Amino acid sequence: MTVAPVTIATSSPLPATMQGVVLTAFGGPEVLQYRHDLPLPLPREGEVLIRVAASAVNNTDINTRVGWYSKTTASATEDGGAAFDDEQDQDPSWGGTPMVFPRIQGADCCGHIAAVGPGVDAARVGQRVLVRPILRAYAGYRPYACGYFGSECDGGFAQYTRVPADAAVAVHSPLSDAELASFPCAYSTAENLVDRAGVKAGERVLVTGASGGVGSAAVQLAHRRGAQVVAVAGADKHAAVRALGASECVARGADLSQAVGADSVDVVIDLVGGAQWPTLLDVLRRGGRYATSGAIAGPMVALDLRTLYLKDLTLVGCTFQEDRIFDNLVGYIERGEIAPVVARTFALRDIAQAQATFSAKNFVGKIVLLAPS
Repeated sequence: MTVAPVTIATSSPLPATMQGVVLTAFGGPEVLQYRHDLPLPLPREGEVLIRVAASAVNNTDINTRVGWYSKTTASATEDGGAAFDDEQDQDPSWGGTPMVFPRIQGADCCGHIAAVGPGVDAARVGQRVLVRPILRAYAGYRPYACGYFGSECDGGFAQYTRVPADAAVAVHSPLSDAELASFPCAYSTAENLVDRAGVKAGERVLVTGASGGVGSAAVQLAHRRGAQVVAVAGADKHAAVRALGASECVARGADLSQAVGADSVDVVIDLVGGAQWPTLLDVLRRGGRYATSGAIAGPMVALDLRTLYLKDLTLVGCTFQEDRIFDNLVGYIERGEIAPVVARTFALRDIAQAQATFSAKNFVGKIVLLAPS
């Protein structure tokens, strides 16, 4: 049977191939291959093709590369994936399903729509967009069901990428492509955390990992809501974190009960986990809320159920995002209510060096990758 070609709308001829970075297996940076001959992902019905301008480095990209999402891994993120066996290979994708190789990663994308598939308004061609990383269309818009850009489907580490049309959100801003690319993954994660934790003006909010991409975004977004932010970060990063809106800073590794005070915090936004985790519940007031979307110091923690129920605490895991979270974020960007924090940029072909710089954690904010022209 002959299948009729799909009709797409574009303003200029499209190449047959593109450049990009392909993840070929679980492992170290050596499993990332920069290619010049990748097929162009033409948009299907309801999809758009984006010419990528910039992407960024995120923990989720590295976690996926090293197989850290596997339940067989219990180490900190930077130590994850030391062994890649058949058991680990069964569940190490972001969504908990076996990973499909090869995969173009990249959870962030700023670019311009180069073509649209059937059912999408051709007037969108040329539109500057950010990609909503939570892809609900591919999961049938079921509650709490979604794929993730760069994990369950190809992402932004290439010259072009395709996504459902509703995941390509128009953005009108004087910020550069690199600055805009620093927002989608980290800031939508942070906005989801502060939103689902119900952060309100006047509340005292503790943010762990406050100098990282999500942490620095959470500092800004909690401050934007009028909260008093206590930021946990390396001492050498306190000035930068205060500039983002933190009213107090605590050194990483400090005894939080002494430095912050027991029963003194309304909300904890946690990205770290690890051995210090029990003290996060100690510093929460009775009726306090804890929200998490990461475990960079280790996913296995000790929970005293008596602390949980005797203090009437609420623990919230934050992954799935309603569409309004990203829409709110784009509004904040367009109104200048939050600022990008770009520590450094690299060419996409230098992704291994960029990820090594990211893992060293000697910066505040985001590491951005610039797509080839």
